[in-house]
Amino acid sequence: MKRRYFMLGSLHVPLIFSQHHVDISGFTDFVKAVNPSKYPEDIFLARIWLLSFNCSNPQSDCVTWDNCPHDASLDSLPGRVFDMTMSGHSYNIYNAVYAVAQALHEILLQQTEVQTVGNGKGTLPSPAQLVHYLRNIQFHNSVGQQVILDDNRKLDPEYDILNIWNFPEGLELEVKVGKFSPYALRGNQLSLSEEMVQWSIGTIRTPHSVCSETCGPGFRKSPLEGKAACCFDCTPCPQNEIANDTEMDHCVKCAHHQYANTQRNQCLLRDESFLAFGDPLGMALACMALCFSMLTAAVLGIFVKHQDTAIVKANNRTLSYILLISLIFCFLCSLLFIGRPNTVTCILQQITFGLVFTVAVSTVLAKTVIVVLAFKSISPGRTMRGLLVSGAPNFIIPICTLIQVTLCGFWLWTAPPCLDTDVHSEHGHIIILCNKGSITAFYCFLGYLSSLALASFTMAFLARNLPDTFNEAKFLTFSMLVFCSVWLTFLPVYHSAKGKVMVAVEVFSILASAIGLLGCIFVPKCYNILLMPNRNSLHGFRDKRQHSRRN
Repeated sequence: MKRRYFMLGSLHVPLIFSQHHVDISGFTDFVKAVNPSKYPEDIFLARIWLLSFNCSNPQSDCVTWDNCPHDASLDSLPGRVFDMTMSGHSYNIYNAVYAVAQALHEILLQQTEVQTVGNGKGTLPSPAQLVHYLRNIQFHNSVGQQVILDDNRKLDPEYDILNIWNFPEGLELEVKVGKFSPYALRGNQLSLSEEMVQWSIGTIRTPHSVCSETCGPGFRKSPLEGKAACCFDCTPCPQNEIANDTEMDHCVKCAHHQYANTQRNQCLLRDESFLAFGDPLGMALACMALCFSMLTAAVLGIFVKHQDTAIVKANNRTLSYILLISLIFCFLCSLLFIGRPNTVTCILQQITFGLVFTVAVSTVLAKTVIVVLAFKSISPGRTMRGLLVSGAPNFIIPICTLIQVTLCGFWLWTAPPCLDTDVHSEHGHIIILCNKGSITAFYCFLGYLSSLALASFTMAFLARNLPDTFNEAKFLTFSMLVFCSVWLTFLPVYHSAKGKVMVAVEVFSILASAIGLLGCIFVPKCYNILLMPNRNSLHGFRDKRQHSRRN
């Protein structure tokens, strides 16, 4: 008999999961031939007959099968009253009966063998013995399907998905609309033909089961407070998070080396980015560094060639050589900041930059001190002259450099510069750059360099008006002014910049400060040496003074 599945006005139509089975041969013919006369002990069959074929006699309380139609058969009943096909429950009962029969057969065979050997008498099997056989039984039924009753050994069954069609009213026809197979590929285990499903409202169109539209990829469901769980808002995924499926409760964060696309439904690999030599900005800075390093080398060549002239000798040519060589390395050290960084270049960038600039600025300080001592030694007193003659200013460079080396060693010991990445500055790129390591050590490093520059500027400024033909104090003052201006501007710009621009700002500051030293100190001297040779000798200055006095 059929169960009543429908409720008046309900939108919900049952989808029944029934164990998949093959039709048993001869089952339908057996059901057609069944009647209470053949199976008088079956009270359920008798009840179906009485209710379905009106076998009762209104003039008598006795029920006889003679009152039933002679051609009465279950096959004549409507399908909504009695289904002639084998259901999933019937198929399980069929297998269970065969399993019990098979178990009893094996028990009887075993007892027969025992009786033959020991001439004993057979006994009825106990329930425990029968259960033991049923747990271990394994056979193929009449349609060839394997039957195993033990839950630990039997395979997961396949299921047919049935839908009950009830239009027109009272049809109640079971129709297969899909299946579930646990052995199919992941994602294809459940198949359902939605166009075949009939709803109680008489349509095959699937009604909405929620009060909100479906959240597509790139959005997540946000529950609405005070409303049912099926009501929600669709919220876009945050930056660098995705939702690659519909109806997702949470967005998934992309990995460190990935980024979310514009639709927020897929993670893409980030492109590596750094200040490369092939970039226009990197190429321009590299060309500047090489050009000015060659220009500095050319100035050094001019000074070596004219080493015996008055200008070169008067301004301490040894210190001039040291300053020019350090400036060459200042320009070249900027190349360490260009190209793909690694751990070695990250350490060399800061250490090389700090040491060569310390040598350059301490050389300027030494030149300034010599200018001051030279004029002070003229006045009465032997202290200043003794310092000048003893060569004490020459110890300024190694002492200042040694202090910077100590600071660099402390920096490397506490937290050295290391390789780092930045995924926030440029969308879709992972910027490879150098981390300064210890910020405290970095600022001590810059602070010491700044103090040397400030000391040089102060002494040069005080000595700028000392009377002498070859006094370079004014040039040293301007060079230190440019140097301090560049690095004072560097700090705020550097902290506001991001990514490759931050590296470019540091490289530009290195080049600008080195150019300031080269231009302010050595360009006027080269001008006099090459274009005004009469100013490059004591005789020329004496003739000029005598001529001016006569006039």
